[in-house]
Amino acid sequence: MGIKYFSSESVTEGHPDKMCDQISDAILDAALKDDPNSRVACETFITTGMVLVGGEITTETYVDVSNLVRDIVRDIGYTNPHFGFDYESCAILNTIQEQSPDIAMGVNQQGAGDQGLMYGYAIKETEELMPLPITLAHKLTKRLSTARREGIISYLRPDGKSEVSIMYENDKPVKVTSVVIAAQHDPEPSMDTIRQDIIEHIIRPVIPKDLFDENEIEYYINPTGRFVRGGPHGDTGLTGRKIIVDTYGGYGCHGGGAFSGKDATKVDRSASYAARWVAKNIVAADLADECEVQLAYAIGVRKPISVNINTFETGKVSDDKLREKVNKVFDLSPGGIIEALDLKKPKFRKTAVFGHFGRNEPEFLWEKTNRIDELLKA
Repeated sequence: MGIKYFSSESVTEGHPDKMCDQISDAILDAALKDDPNSRVACETFITTGMVLVGGEITTETYVDVSNLVRDIVRDIGYTNPHFGFDYESCAILNTIQEQSPDIAMGVNQQGAGDQGLMYGYAIKETEELMPLPITLAHKLTKRLSTARREGIISYLRPDGKSEVSIMYENDKPVKVTSVVIAAQHDPEPSMDTIRQDIIEHIIRPVIPKDLFDENEIEYYINPTGRFVRGGPHGDTGLTGRKIIVDTYGGYGCHGGGAFSGKDATKVDRSASYAARWVAKNIVAADLADECEVQLAYAIGVRKPISVNINTFETGKVSDDKLREKVNKVFDLSPGGIIEALDLKKPKFRKTAVFGHFGRNEPEFLWEKTNRIDELLKA
């Protein structure tokens, strides 16, 4: 209780790590499109002038990795050689091999593709049942992307980041205390112009008026004074380095496993989606105001070896009772998750930017609150 501060960050689609996530997930989607049983563990590394794609893929279809990578880089916005990286001139190296037969043996028996811990979280802090800081951080980076793509701010380039700090009083958000925006830009605009445009066109349309005090909020816009060299020319990127951006912005726990480039037999991804689905249904059913779900798996074993529910003393029934309800209502085996959430469909590139959770796209079935009645009856 009392006063606390919490911050979360997000990045745009042109950030090097997020470029890698999108490429890895686009390759996954391409494999699933013609072979829903494809096994994919695809990693991407990106730097000045080069994209390296590696990992393990077993599939009955053919994926034209080189052309697919160039399409993704172009779609993101790296179309100009003056950015220091562009889709036409970058070298693309492909080192993909087949999945290990030792892993395949366990997965083929409907077991988990690896051991590990996965977490899901939900809270009655936003309409999306997501923490407010990460929700606002994503909205800011989406707004940066929109402003660039629609010419609202014509000099923006694809790379960018946001960070939002919120003051809480008695666990309730009362005001946004600071906003950080790093926006890659052309060389010509002055810092005064960039600052004015970012405040007017990015920050003010996003921050809720009831949390916004112009006299108290602090802006940190391109704090170094310049952000021309960005993207892969400014920083190396790697799949799976934005796991907190991908999830809850630092709220709750994280098992450590990344999502992008992995098919749903990898419980790092599928069980994290299932844990969010469970937590969101518990909160939506008004069984708790806040809920964190932990699932644990062993490689080749069908059922989770443990299920834990933590409602942080906000539950309407005990956490033990909720765990019993969850075990009755949800099939949390890898096969059960894949079937319930339709995870053999090619829909993963969209998840690779602006977060995997709190989204209202209809194909993201882990966001559906469709087990409320069963939970209440169990």
